[in-house]
Amino acid sequence: MSMKTNWKGLVLVGLISSASTIAGLKFLAPDHDKDVIFKEAASENIARFTSAGAPAGAPGDFVYAAEATTPTVVHIKSTITRQQSRGQQQIPDIFRDFFGDDFGGGQRGPQQSEATGSGVIISGDGYIVTNNHVVEGAQELEVTLHNKSKFRAKVIGTDPSTDIAVIKIEGKDLPAVTLGNSDAVKVGEWVVAVGNPFNLESTVTAGIVSAKGRGLGIIGQSRRNQMQPTAATAGDSPLESFIQTDAVVNPGNSGGALVNLKGELIGINTAIASPTGSFAGYAFAVPSSIVKKVSSDLIKFGNVQRGYLGISLDDLDSRKAEEYGVKVNDGVYVRDFTENSAAKAGGVAKGDVIVKVDGMNIHSIPELQQSIGLHKPGDKVNVTVNRDGKEKDLSITLRNRTGGSEIIKRDESAAVMSSLGAQFGNLSDQEKQRLSRYKIDGGVKVLSIDGGKFARSQVEEGFIITKVNGKAVKTVKEFEAAIAGKEESMVQFEGLYPDAPYDVYSFGFRL
Repeated sequence: MSMKTNWKGLVLVGLISSASTIAGLKFLAPDHDKDVIFKEAASENIARFTSAGAPAGAPGDFVYAAEATTPTVVHIKSTITRQQSRGQQQIPDIFRDFFGDDFGGGQRGPQQSEATGSGVIISGDGYIVTNNHVVEGAQELEVTLHNKSKFRAKVIGTDPSTDIAVIKIEGKDLPAVTLGNSDAVKVGEWVVAVGNPFNLESTVTAGIVSAKGRGLGIIGQSRRNQMQPTAATAGDSPLESFIQTDAVVNPGNSGGALVNLKGELIGINTAIASPTGSFAGYAFAVPSSIVKKVSSDLIKFGNVQRGYLGISLDDLDSRKAEEYGVKVNDGVYVRDFTENSAAKAGGVAKGDVIVKVDGMNIHSIPELQQSIGLHKPGDKVNVTVNRDGKEKDLSITLRNRTGGSEIIKRDESAAVMSSLGAQFGNLSDQEKQRLSRYKIDGGVKVLSIDGGKFARSQVEEGFIITKVNGKAVKTVKEFEAAIAGKEESMVQFEGLYPDAPYDVYSFGFRL
């Protein structure tokens, strides 16, 4: 069986229901200036030491790592509401009188379910990092600390392209993890995983780093399988460069900590390779270098500012090197450029092989994506390419995904639309004509509901929204404009079902 086939068993876990320096990073929160303090470990000589600062091959003790990390790992319970079909409304009342509302199949109204996962406190004032798939679609989040204290949490921001999310609870002087250097992690190094598998709180397991820079395609696959992308980050390509470990990780560990023997965070546990959904040998964690970049951007900007080279790539081996006619078989081959490519503007040519970024060797596409993805648009990076057997250093100014160098602002309308948990569409000419008979001049149709605030309001597919806050809406564009900027505000909706146009429904909630 090929390696590619083995990865088909990958699942995101949690989907089932020494000396350190302190670095102060000032982030601009959405509504006010906010100082967020990350604790960062002192750097070690990567060549001589493991990420824990011990000489390679030195024995380790798991007790300190467990005691240092366990208080910083939290249990997250998410409540998800999904709307069921409205089919039974078509059943005559006489049959419902005899057989009940469930006659004919389907249940009316929202159906709630719960899922659990883990998270890691990254600042003393309550910022917590976890996986996007732990909190995605949740209407309510309950966080339980190691001391059994419970808090309501709100989502600060999510990044589906890395499967990282940041949530926040109202607290102070909370135990925060120390961020380690995932780049210093060595294959064979001891690591400890801490999380809440199967709702077993504060579970600690140990293993070694089995591999680094794994690109598995699971984040892209999970996004392709979704009914809709998360609009706030639509367009960002998946960024995968997982740390692979044999530490036991199971459902519920998602968002939990992977630490070195000093208790420093080197990754966020995200997925397992398993044919059954439970641990079967290998687990995968998002490196702390990516976690730090993504979480700080989410807190500061509300979305992630990723730099792009703007190139089409291919991994190399001896066979492909011969096919492409290049003189090295280790590195990343440049096949083509995107529009407004930063790499092309910086002197990269088709057929070049990227072998280094800022002096660090590049062996694969995931390694290149990680090294570039840690920068923001406008940053300069030194890229070393092999061209016709000779290495050439190029200074490249990275651009954003649209080919510009400016910061991409969060799409407030898209963020609000995402919280509604529904897909909307314009009315067809036939639907408009039918409604005009009842003196209804257009509206916006609810195409599908997959959780969110609309499900909790018992709105069902096919509902036509005619007004938002008393103002008529006739197109999706007008609907988006009507709710843009309404976060944390009350919004009132009015509408009807096409099979009962005289029955007007009104409902509202705080976005």
